[in-house]
Amino acid sequence: MLRQYELVERVKEYDPDADEALLNRAYVYTVQKHGTQKRASGDPYFSHPVEVAGLMTDLQLDQETIITALLHDTVEDTLATIEDIESNFGDEVARLVDGVTKLSKIEAMPENERAAENLRKFLLAMSEDIRVLLVKLGDRLHNMRTLHFIKSPDKRRRIARETMDIYAPLAERVGMYEYMREMQLLAFEQIEPEAYRTITGRLEQIRRQGGGQVDAIALTVKQALAEAGLQVEVSGREKHPYSIWRKMAERHLPFDQVSDIMAFRVICETEADCYAALGVLHTTWQFIPGKFKDYISTPKTNGYRSLHTSLIYENSMRVEVQVRTRAMHRTNEFGLAAHWAYKQGDRPDGQVGWLRDLIEIVDASHDAEELLEHTRMAIYQDRIFAFTPKGSLFQLPIGATAVDFAFAVHTDLGAQTVGAKINGRHMPLRTPLENGDVVEIIKGKNAEPQLSWLGFVVTGKARAAVRRAVRLKERAEVAEIGSKLFDEIAARVPAKIGKKAIRDAVARLELEDEEDLMYAIGSAKLDDREVMEALVPGCTAEMDDDGAWPTRERAISIRGLTPGVGFRLATCCHPVPGDRIVGLRKPGEGVEVHAIDCFELASGIDADWLDLSWGRRSVGAVGRLRVTLYDRPGTLADMAAIFAQNLANVVALDQVQRDSPFQTYELDLEVQDLAHLTRILSALRASDAVAQAERI
Repeated sequence: MLRQYELVERVKEYDPDADEALLNRAYVYTVQKHGTQKRASGDPYFSHPVEVAGLMTDLQLDQETIITALLHDTVEDTLATIEDIESNFGDEVARLVDGVTKLSKIEAMPENERAAENLRKFLLAMSEDIRVLLVKLGDRLHNMRTLHFIKSPDKRRRIARETMDIYAPLAERVGMYEYMREMQLLAFEQIEPEAYRTITGRLEQIRRQGGGQVDAIALTVKQALAEAGLQVEVSGREKHPYSIWRKMAERHLPFDQVSDIMAFRVICETEADCYAALGVLHTTWQFIPGKFKDYISTPKTNGYRSLHTSLIYENSMRVEVQVRTRAMHRTNEFGLAAHWAYKQGDRPDGQVGWLRDLIEIVDASHDAEELLEHTRMAIYQDRIFAFTPKGSLFQLPIGATAVDFAFAVHTDLGAQTVGAKINGRHMPLRTPLENGDVVEIIKGKNAEPQLSWLGFVVTGKARAAVRRAVRLKERAEVAEIGSKLFDEIAARVPAKIGKKAIRDAVARLELEDEEDLMYAIGSAKLDDREVMEALVPGCTAEMDDDGAWPTRERAISIRGLTPGVGFRLATCCHPVPGDRIVGLRKPGEGVEVHAIDCFELASGIDADWLDLSWGRRSVGAVGRLRVTLYDRPGTLADMAAIFAQNLANVVALDQVQRDSPFQTYELDLEVQDLAHLTRILSALRASDAVAQAERI
């Protein structure tokens, strides 16, 4: 593990102006916060962020990135907060740490959802600052180096699979091939242990039998180029074990039939020397047709530049040769990190477009499975090149179609595609594109993505966009059905349902908007009673199985009275069955029944208080309401209709105030019980005719 002074010295070597005190404070902070925490290896936990910071110094990144690497696990694994980070190290470091940090709630999600949500947050942060990705890749690389200390084989395989599916491809897409190869090798060892042992064993056997064959071939290549007047460096190695295994799997070959397991790299001084060296190689040895690729004139999306060719060496041995300049080699091995593109704010156009596509995929994906699928498709495919009629170049995965091309140009163009011309000829949309094709997209004003496109599009961006469009169309159709069903449901509610009632129902059901409500009804996520209850709370309490309300009767009895003693319901509070009640007994006047919260009870009445309750079958009483209507034609009729629908009879009605734009009424209403009265109040409050309704 790097010591504190060693880390600071590394940074100062390439950045003499770095804030030494701030770096020291960050080192001490992570040591203190992680305290006695241990890793699976038994090492102190803080050794991990320190090693990640060391990896960032190898890339010669700025001090904010080094500090972020030191602090990247403090928010997730200690009591530190983003606010703490910001107050101690500034808002830029806090933003970067937040981008790398996993949300704590992610840990409680199912595995795929957790991975998807983590990836979603990571991609969004990465789109704002590529340094988030660089720290994350360093974090994952060091975790992979210590993966063998984890005891659970299942956990090791899960982490290895995530690395293989997401992080190694991400490293490749930003040109960090050193990181990519090491991650793949370490993940391969866990995912396919038997294949790993077999291939590495065979490679070791070849090394022993060959007796320096790689070095001998490298020397021969260097001599041939020197004779042509080219000063170059040549190095060779066996191909990556995972690369060999992939080739065996893709071509269904045994190890003995994989012929080009050796690869050589030629480092030249200039770009012109690269092409000159290629000419020497092709005239000295036979090259294999179809194996030559010029990534200097047409770089990969991640900025990778090199010439690739495969030669037939002595005894029909196939070898792969890569030719590049020293500057290209630095960029090819460490990608974006090699030239600090983020510092200038001018990331290569290919990178900007790729990141933009990933963010569109994040927005368009419906669930965890889709997000992971589309993202893997976007970051892990071999490429071809196709052009617009005006000469703009687009890189696409092998097998891409005109529809994929249209979505690569712009999402709106993809959505409006109705046809395509490939090299000037009308061709089916499902036609796979080839290198160098010129593609002209024909669009229609009212066109929309078709479900059938999912049968042939291959890019994650196209699949995500098509699925989203199809879902929105299906949702609109289901919502339209739900709207018709809603009209039938609303007709059975004892109230006239307006926009206000619908807004309140949406809130009660915790939905987004009215369209969401209609979709929930159309897709049978809500039944009729749930919708009616949301529109007018309490309205379904006494409904029978056919959705009808029982006929109303009136029969009042009071428990707690001496047999033969008369009673009357107080007109000050108008108690109804269901209210808590007390009795007031005055000499010669019988018993007056009040609601327990009646204001008259607080006025110090000189009377005996009786503890009363309603008889078991008590129904029917008069409740008093105050209702404020909007002062416009028809509102009084709307209120009357609500009473009729609820089988309630108006005994008295008095307009107590008219103050534009309102008119207020106090009324006595025959109801069965408190529940009945409450339902009527709910129906009144749901009506667009009513501004306010309350019991008095």
